[in-house]
Amino acid sequence: MILIVPKPTDTPGDNSTAMVAREIQALGGRCRYLNIDLLDPFDNPPEGELIWVCGLKQDDHQFEILQALSVANTLVNSPASIFTCASKVMTSALLLRQGIPTPRTLFTGTRGIAEKFLAGQGKVVTKPVYGYDGNDIYLLESPGQLGDPPYYLQEYVPNDRDYRIFVIGGESVGAIRRVSDTLAHNIHQGGQGSPCEIDDEMRRLAGAAARAVGVDYGGVDLLPCGDDGYVVLEVNGTPNWHCMSAPIPRLLAQYLLEKEGSLRS
Repeated sequence: MILIVPKPTDTPGDNSTAMVAREIQALGGRCRYLNIDLLDPFDNPPEGELIWVCGLKQDDHQFEILQALSVANTLVNSPASIFTCASKVMTSALLLRQGIPTPRTLFTGTRGIAEKFLAGQGKVVTKPVYGYDGNDIYLLESPGQLGDPPYYLQEYVPNDRDYRIFVIGGESVGAIRRVSDTLAHNIHQGGQGSPCEIDDEMRRLAGAAARAVGVDYGGVDLLPCGDDGYVVLEVNGTPNWHCMSAPIPRLLAQYLLEKEGSLRS
């Protein structure tokens, strides 16, 4: 039995959790939903189970419940990897440590240091450390645009598109090109997505980035930077697969069933 923590943003017309649950059942597996808001991790919690975390709220309660469940269960993705992906600072640190190309980045609580970085770059992109769906991403060109610390700033890489690569078990299985006339090409910010091929460099970088942050599966965002090269922007630990032509729900269900089978063997 695979236990499933459903994505809180699912809607009747866009239900990622149900898509995968149907595929698990079609492949002969069993699954049921787990409401972690009603679960006391100290009162007869599940043990020895595979728990798929399709999504979670960005709050301390749900994250700590997952942490407690991970003591006696196998979680996909693990709480540690989900937290790593949620933190742009931790993701950047791991990408840099592994030598994976990513925009030059500054994280500081000191305004003067942020101003010096901005002056050296000319333009920088500011992002919230724990942001999601492309919210609150802005281009800064003068010190007066800096808000309150801390500052997570990246060099500005001119572009009109980015790529979301879906990775399962370290392998790139699907991709979309996202195009928009705004800074953030995220679908939730009005970006238009379309399926695209995965070239060798995309495949290499996406797999390396997913392994660096420790996810079983994830959405790796790449930004083109000329001469068929790319930089990794971030990795999403609870990704959607909007606009992808690859059968992601079926592939993910197969992976989860294989993972569950390895627990029983």
